[in-house]
Amino acid sequence: MLFPTIEVRPVADLSRLDRAIDTLSTYDWITFPSPNAVDIVFDRLLARHVPLPPRVRIAAVGPGTAQALEARGARVDFIPSEFLGLQLGRELTPVQGQRVLLPRAARGREELAVELARRGASVDEVVVYDTLPASVDPQDLVELERGVDVATFTSPSTVENFFALLGGRALAVLGGASVACIGPVTAGAARAMGLTVHLEPAEHSIPGLIAALDAEDAR
Repeated sequence: MLFPTIEVRPVADLSRLDRAIDTLSTYDWITFPSPNAVDIVFDRLLARHVPLPPRVRIAAVGPGTAQALEARGARVDFIPSEFLGLQLGRELTPVQGQRVLLPRAARGREELAVELARRGASVDEVVVYDTLPASVDPQDLVELERGVDVATFTSPSTVENFFALLGGRALAVLGGASVACIGPVTAGAARAMGLTVHLEPAEHSIPGLIAALDAEDAR
């Protein structure tokens, strides 16, 4: 069953993004940490009739983000070997003396920006969206509390908002379930909430998570 725990909303004030768009040609890189960031930035570019400058290179944290960019007609110049923000910060080249625009979530992690700055980049972080607890359909909650075999989490915010929605019932609801997390950051958030993580795919992506679940099921 689907049980959405997050709702993605653009921040109310996109003036910082607008200022970045006004000077977009001065950036060397735009680093996208999620498909949500892609959608909000490109929707804003479209609304303001601003084309993406050809000199600006684009980095995506993983294949899902790259697909979102390609669907918008953008060329993806770099994807890290491991689909994590920290790895993107470690591997992006060149960065020394480069200007980097990083559109991100309000509750996003700082590792990407910190690592890029450590390597000599000038990083402009712009918060463009937030992830809020989703509205719960009462019938979905009834179905969930009947129990599930496997619970999948695709970001730290999905974990945190699951607990925000269910409160003290969260651990009991998942007591008999195998917990699968898309990657180490999400797994860390799950463990911090008291969950045991049973599955973490080698490839930190939705297809990687599905493949790992299929492989586990085939055993």
